[in-house]
Amino acid sequence: MIKLTIPGKSMGKQRVKVYNGHGVTPEKTVNYETFIKQLYIVQYFRVQLHGPLAMDIKAYFQIPASASKTKRADMESGKIRPTCKPDWDNIGKIVSDALNGLAYEDDRYIVGGTVCKWYSQDPRVEIEIREV
Repeated sequence: MIKLTIPGKSMGKQRVKVYNGHGVTPEKTVNYETFIKQLYIVQYFRVQLHGPLAMDIKAYFQIPASASKTKRADMESGKIRPTCKPDWDNIGKIVSDALNGLAYEDDRYIVGGTVCKWYSQDPRVEIEIREV
């Protein structure tokens, strides 16, 4: 099993932009994927899972400073969940693409999983990958 935490604000995979017939991945996407790769290499150098995999992702979003005490408590307890961007599927896509060739041979081996969005005072993305 692999557990990885990406500190800071979560990001979703951005669409490739096409210029003069050539696809260009947006710089923010490239930078975030590179950050994920670097964190993985530091913690799990040469560790790769094999076979069918499950990936669970929890994205924690910053609680807005403008939230009342009551609303803040509801956000921290999970009664109120984020409905803001990025979309849950784009969070899963950027994480699974970033770990291609590192945590697993290819993301086609991911056969199940979840992406959940939560609020926290400590924004981050927590990833858990396991063989099934």
